[in-house]
Amino acid sequence: MSDQGRQAAKVAALVAGGAVIGAGIGLLFAPQTGTEARREVRRYAKKAQLQATRWNRTVQSGVKEVMDRSKSLIRKDDETVRIEAA
Repeated sequence: MSDQGRQAAKVAALVAGGAVIGAGIGLLFAPQTGTEARREVRRYAKKAQLQATRWNRTVQSGVKEVMDRSKSLIRKDDETVRIEAA
């Protein structure tokens, strides 16, 4: 992965982490009973897990696509060099 891709992944992770922490703090200070707060935390955790899974699949497919393109470009370069050498 390029440096730019790594940087984008770091920013996305920081944003997601900040959202989780902010939501957790908001739930802790919300005027709810403990049971209601735990229920909300559980629901939020399930939603966050689902979103993280979706994001993970998106990133994996993007990385796979970039790798496939890179491999095809390398093959094309190798064929060009072989043709020119002949």
